Amino acid sequence: MKKELIAHRDPKSPISEIFRTLRTNIQFMNTSKKLKTLLITSTSPGEGKSWISSNLAVTFAQAGKRVILVDADMRKGRQYTIFGALPKPGLSNYLSGYDEYEEDDDDEKDVAQYIQKTKINNLCLMSAGNIPPNPSELLISPKMIKLIDELKELSDIVIIDGTPCELVTDAVILSRIVDTTVIVTAHETTKRESLQRIITSIKNVNGNIAGVVFNKVPMSSKKYKKSYYYGHNSKQEEANRKARRKKRDKRGWSRKEMEDRVSQIYMEQNKEDDLIDDEGFVEEDALGFDIKYDEQDEVLNDINKFVDNENVKDEEGNE
Repeated sequence: MKKELIAHRDPKSPISEIFRTLRTNIQFMNTSKKLKTLLITSTSPGEGKSWISSNLAVTFAQAGKRVILVDADMRKGRQYTIFGALPKPGLSNYLSGYDEYEEDDDDEKDVAQYIQKTKINNLCLMSAGNIPPNPSELLISPKMIKLIDELKELSDIVIIDGTPCELVTDAVILSRIVDTTVIVTAHETTKRESLQRIITSIKNVNGNIAGVVFNKVPMSSKKYKKSYYYGHNSKQEEANRKARRKKRDKRGWSRKEMEDRVSQIYMEQNKEDDLIDDEGFVEEDALGFDIKYDEQDEVLNDINKFVDNENVKDEEGNE
């Protein structure tokens, strides 16, 4: 499996938490009836539709749901590469009744023959299959409706990774036969007019729209770490913290760093007297929450040495 499955590879990351939030929002939007089929589409290629589909499927599986992910982009499907599965037989083979590995083409083959298990518990995949000459015609066939009904019996939820709506009408066709649709857009890529056209097209065929996912929003590393408390537990954050500590231990605290840190402590509190105890040492509570617990003793010692050496004065000017 590729690193794109971040909800599986790093379930405690802020991004994984966002996918769980998306899962919850979709579920609550369909409280009137049980959500069984969900279509993920976009306006144009490259907006992250397949990435959203795969990670959303993972979060549903992690919640104990039996999930079948269908790659309905029969022109350029890529879910099999994300999950490390076989590209065929898949959806196109089932709908057309053609399987190059079988001598006899049988339209009544069991749908389970076209579904592959993944390395993720509760998650199965139906690849796009061979590229057919008529994908749109296959999707409007009665066999597609029959397939959806059979997949609903085999799972708790069916997630369909559709095609971009601006290029072909495949996703608009599918929006009629699923419970709801999610449209993926990208920061500074998706045009407002394109999004409005897709919403109108889906509504014109009586399709339901759960909402729009705004993808690829730029975020600084600092905001990323503070976006959710799980971020402090990530492996990358831990590695960065150890590297900073090692570098500081090697060269020691500079005078400016010490001055800046003491100034920061004084600015964060209303009373300087609350920062220093009766013996003239900095209280632990003065450090705030940006210093890790295993670093507090080290930082306290360094600051206390600095306070003693420089004779830091309080507001009255007393040493």
